[in-house]
Amino acid sequence: MDEVVRYTYRLRPGAAAEAALLAEWGRCRWLWNEAVHQQKSGAKPTFAKLGKLLTEARAKLPWLREGSQVAQQQALRGYAQSLNHSFKVKGRRKPRIKARKNTLPSLEYTTRGFGIKRRRLVLPKGVTIPVVWSRELPSEPTSVRLYRDCLGHWYASFVVRRAIEAMPRAEGGVGIDWGVSVTATASDAAFDLPYLGHRKRCAGELAKAQRKMARRHRKSRPQSRRYVDAKREAARLAKKAMRQTRHDSRVWAKRVVQAHELIAVEDFTPVFLARSTMARKSADAAIGAAKRELIERARRAGRRVVLVRPAYTTMTCSRCFARAKQRLELGERRFRCGECGHTDTRDRNAARVILATAERGRNSVEDVRQADRPPSRDVGAGAV
Repeated sequence: MDEVVRYTYRLRPGAAAEAALLAEWGRCRWLWNEAVHQQKSGAKPTFAKLGKLLTEARAKLPWLREGSQVAQQQALRGYAQSLNHSFKVKGRRKPRIKARKNTLPSLEYTTRGFGIKRRRLVLPKGVTIPVVWSRELPSEPTSVRLYRDCLGHWYASFVVRRAIEAMPRAEGGVGIDWGVSVTATASDAAFDLPYLGHRKRCAGELAKAQRKMARRHRKSRPQSRRYVDAKREAARLAKKAMRQTRHDSRVWAKRVVQAHELIAVEDFTPVFLARSTMARKSADAAIGAAKRELIERARRAGRRVVLVRPAYTTMTCSRCFARAKQRLELGERRFRCGECGHTDTRDRNAARVILATAERGRNSVEDVRQADRPPSRDVGAGAV
């Protein structure tokens, strides 16, 4: 069987190629903003209507005809998909205006709009860009997305098909409880993901770059080149820490998936941590990214994934499933059951509760307690 994946490579565009990419991005951004205005005015633009408007606009505007029609069509297709998701996907908002200063460039091309010749990416209007081929493509790409990150580096993300790697047969399961001091606590201690603190390790260099930014910042005037260099250095350090954390999460997720058939994951949403005193540490731990990586790898490998709601997982005993009468405070790091006397660390006990809940085919601890509770006797039925 095959799977559809993305292979991403670094690009090395020259000055002329980068100018052409930015000009193309300006045209696509203008089309996106026009589609947003159409929606706000009550025109209800579909992709078919937007395609007709694009044809009329290219006939009237010479500067729009200078760009690639494929990239412009893909920009409108992306808008139509985003608008459709805003009605069907919970939490998605309607597309908004893309400001030039706040939006990073991104272009999409199908097979009609790009090619690979002599190991270089060839785009319309004679634009050729060298590619850093860190690995070979498994098949011919069907589309490519070009984008620039906050450091000014360009990347190409190719959509390709590849054969699914055969995973070794595994047995047993594992429960995962998310945290901050330890990013992921597993029911088996051998599969914990410790918090390595990559951002804390480069905090001195990052603080130095940020102080340099503060000294060079100008009020009510355009920023100098020296300020831009200091800002770029701070972003480079932050991205270095992010890449190290992402690499650790990928290695850990692969190891967990290879060793277990059942993976029970706490369905934890760490958004509220951004408003707490643990915001910086939780951002460095990247709990959400680690969770997505684990779930995606497990599903691609054909493992059974169960998302368990976090309610009552820290208050329930993993041995007898008795619930504590009082909620554990955050400073209490040990769990002790008042019924059977079982003692364990707080997070390890919660991970084992999550695994036990998934093994019973449930998604919450409360469902397990309701299922295990004996049926009540109807006393009033036999009364005279």
